[in-house]
Amino acid sequence: MLEKITIKSFLKKKERKEKITMLTAYDYPTAKIISLTELDGILVGDSLAMVVLGLENTLKVGMKEMLHHLDAVVRAKPRQLIVADMPFLSYETRDAVKNAGLFAKHGADAVKLEGGEEFSDVVKKIVRAGIPVMGHIGLTPQRFLRLGGYRTIGKTESEEEQLLRDAKALEEAGVFSVVIENVYSSIAKRITESLSIPTICIGAGPYCDGQILVIHDLLGLSDFKPYFAKAYVDLKEIISKAISEYVREVKEGKFPSKEYYKEK
Repeated sequence: MLEKITIKSFLKKKERKEKITMLTAYDYPTAKIISLTELDGILVGDSLAMVVLGLENTLKVGMKEMLHHLDAVVRAKPRQLIVADMPFLSYETRDAVKNAGLFAKHGADAVKLEGGEEFSDVVKKIVRAGIPVMGHIGLTPQRFLRLGGYRTIGKTESEEEQLLRDAKALEEAGVFSVVIENVYSSIAKRITESLSIPTICIGAGPYCDGQILVIHDLLGLSDFKPYFAKAYVDLKEIISKAISEYVREVKEGKFPSKEYYKEK
């Protein structure tokens, strides 16, 4: 049996210049399949708001939904590092450490929160409580209202310098890695080279220490696919064909055939 992947595994991969691979997962069967692969980490992401629950944005899920889906992933007992997204308004208040602790109690190996230097004090408190934290800078979907929508971050010099300050502040606060989302690749490269902790890219080019994608994008199941998401299979088409074939066979009396039922 392969060993459980840990925070140290991520740090060692950066040292050895081995790429880190992560995907989102929100349910037991998906996590069970992932557990049989060489993937390094699972993010129980607040992206479940859109890809699982059909909501408009990530602002509409809270602790209840996140813990519910984390429980499902944990039950699969994956060897991968399990990171849980802290949802909107779960860490901006005095309950940040308490909420992070709930994720840890439910089986998360670490939590992820969005934001840079403005949340460094929050990160310090959570880390001090013994809970590993993954940072998240660049396009932070929980802040899309402030950012003026979903856009690539780092177009101006001031934005680029702020991204660098954010990354350094998070590292100093104690995060073990940083997700960089929808940032120009040259900036992601600068950040990666300036940090001793791993960077995980999503829509930020090839220079990070690892990559993460939303699994529904990878599988071709999403209604909307970001420009940076590659679909490795069209499961939507495969599922649709299977359902159509089932409907046809039932209507034609071909299913269930004898091998699918018992007679006394």
